Amino acid sequence: MTVFAIDGVFNARDVGGMPGARGRVREGMLLRSGSLVGATEAGITELERRVDRIVDLRDGQELADAPSAVTSIATTHLPLFLGSVASFFDDDMGLEEMYRHLLEESGERLAEAVRVIARGERTLVHCTVGKDRTGVTVALALSAVEAHREEVIADYALTASQLPEQRNRRIISYLQQHHPHSENAIALATLSPAEVMHGVLDEVDARWGSASDYLLANGLADDELAGLRSALLDS
Repeated sequence: MTVFAIDGVFNARDVGGMPGARGRVREGMLLRSGSLVGATEAGITELERRVDRIVDLRDGQELADAPSAVTSIATTHLPLFLGSVASFFDDDMGLEEMYRHLLEESGERLAEAVRVIARGERTLVHCTVGKDRTGVTVALALSAVEAHREEVIADYALTASQLPEQRNRRIISYLQQHHPHSENAIALATLSPAEVMHGVLDEVDARWGSASDYLLANGLADDELAGLRSALLDS
């Protein structure tokens, strides 16, 4: 994986380069980041150079509150949370529970996001932070092409170190003020522990057989899975 700079955007990287059972993940095909709302003119130019398709996983309220600065790249909107983002903080939900919620409630949309990646365009996946919704989507896509699990987990875990300290301080202060009794809010907003993604992928295997089986069970077709492998793996 390669971290790169997009002016005005944090947590941006290319997940290419990972080894896997079927071959090496191709560079330049699957990128991930946080929100594009702050992308500068220079950042937009760099995105236009790197990206053919954006998959925005945010919900309608997030889009209204923080519209993307990037309008020149074709964008697919696929909100993954069926409830509001705020509800996860209100319910004091842990990361594991939130990811289980995504797997159980948003399977068709997760499969649709992977379907877009499988088309073979250079694709950037993002949500607001680029940690949870993006993390689960990218982990499923990489696991479905049999990228080495430890590499997939390392990519997920990298996010916590890529979040701006100023942003974290602001979020933590807000959460301490508005959710003073929450046990999980700060972790939900700022952390990406490797053991959590370990647990998610283990649960996918235990319940569905594999990441590819999960995606097939939620509407991905066999030829689309083959297309995903063709798009993401070096021949």
